[in-house]
Amino acid sequence: MTIPRYQIRQCERLECHFRFPVVEKSGLGEECPKCGSQTRVVNPPYNAHEVETGKIVSNGPEVEALLDNIRSVFNVGNILRSADGVGIRHVHLCGITPTPSNPKLAKTSLGAEHTVAWSYHRDGLAAAISLKERGLRLWALEGGPRSESLFDIVGDLRGPPIVLVVGSEVSGVDPGILAQCERVLCLPMQGVKTTLNVAVAFGIAVYFLRYGLPNPP
Repeated sequence: MTIPRYQIRQCERLECHFRFPVVEKSGLGEECPKCGSQTRVVNPPYNAHEVETGKIVSNGPEVEALLDNIRSVFNVGNILRSADGVGIRHVHLCGITPTPSNPKLAKTSLGAEHTVAWSYHRDGLAAAISLKERGLRLWALEGGPRSESLFDIVGDLRGPPIVLVVGSEVSGVDPGILAQCERVLCLPMQGVKTTLNVAVAFGIAVYFLRYGLPNPP
């Protein structure tokens, strides 16, 4: 597989000077996408920097995820991409949550739909009960009176695998599933909004679960 290189082009019109990247030798970007004027290459070609996979080893518990009635196929794609990046061992897709059989999912998962183990469950509550009976710890990412800051639970990370439960973008986690959860975690919010996008919140939480423990001396 050929790894593309990139170059930065800049509009020559002084009033514009729009600066943007294009793939090297693609023939794109000769005209400014903002004003239509001629552009020029302003730096040598370069490769995009990527993190070396497997170089940093997780010191946290094994993690699975249960997606309870997530509506947006794009949110699910983003969640699968985070799941691949952090090394989640299985994703349980429940209720109306789209599965990788939906062709639109690949737009945001970018291939992670082929690398992350997943299963589909019509009944999310039954799936949660089954996971709990297998000895996994169910931790929900949700607000409400039971919620505690994600960043206050470092001392409790060690132990059996954790199933991170996230719910519908509108109605949240099914109350029946929430009742099965050992803990309810939230992300601290300082502005006027009380929640983040579910895929963003999932990414923050799952990376903390996997990498939040301090490295041994």
